[in-house]
Amino acid sequence: MPISHAHLRSFHAVATHGSFTRAAEVLHVTQPTLSGQVKELEERYGIKLFTRYGRRIELSELGHTALAITNKLFHYEEEVEQLFVSARNLTTGTLEVGADSPYIITPLLAQFQRLYPDIQISIRYGNSAQIMQWLESQQCDIAILPNVSVDERFHILPLEPDQLVIFVAKTHPCSGRKSVSIEELVEQRVILREKGSRTRAIFENALATAGVRLKKIMEISSREGVREAVAVGFGVGVVSENEFGADARVTSLSVNNAELIHSELVVCLKQTRSMHVTNAFLELVASQLKE
Repeated sequence: MPISHAHLRSFHAVATHGSFTRAAEVLHVTQPTLSGQVKELEERYGIKLFTRYGRRIELSELGHTALAITNKLFHYEEEVEQLFVSARNLTTGTLEVGADSPYIITPLLAQFQRLYPDIQISIRYGNSAQIMQWLESQQCDIAILPNVSVDERFHILPLEPDQLVIFVAKTHPCSGRKSVSIEELVEQRVILREKGSRTRAIFENALATAGVRLKKIMEISSREGVREAVAVGFGVGVVSENEFGADARVTSLSVNNAELIHSELVVCLKQTRSMHVTNAFLELVASQLKE
């Protein structure tokens, strides 16, 4: 049977304060309880921790050796408690984030860092399928990703919906227009992200609804790669309007006859929602949505 932590704490208090009476006051227990625990410890191992001279006590040689060890033990216990208190107060800790792009998450994390400068933040980017895998395996605490189907294991906070747009190089024939029809894209080379991208899934669903089949598709596995390909004239790209950004080489156009609603979610496992760091980030996002 393992040694009792309560018995060790009683011994440590008596040895530190040199008095059963004072030790009982510090531990908020009765003196008989404290004396009983120290006696049980001595009797269990057949040892002598204190030499008693009436009301005065002195540590035995074994007691001095034990005290040196319990000093370390309870020092580490105090360190762990301080660590936990710091984590609760958000003066230490980490937040690991998964995202499909930097455009939405970066401003939120910048604000979070201003509020909690001692929290260490790490970000990794991927497509929707990768991010869901990271969440499930707890490789990230929280994620920003497009509207995907999730089960009851996850807590979800929907962000404001966005619109997908197409974008073309400034030299493209459609560059001066404000919109195109989805049918006009049939003759264009359309540059898409890899399978698993939610943007691609939304766009392909709109094509299927309209009964449109593209003739030329170019697949590139990164958002930056798609933008560069469009900028040099390879074809037409698809992007969330919020993520379009400022790039003098390209221009955006809406699709006037297709439903291209793009919704982002903040997602975490329900079991990690109670973590102070995760909950603080969720509260920040919720406050942004109310403004």
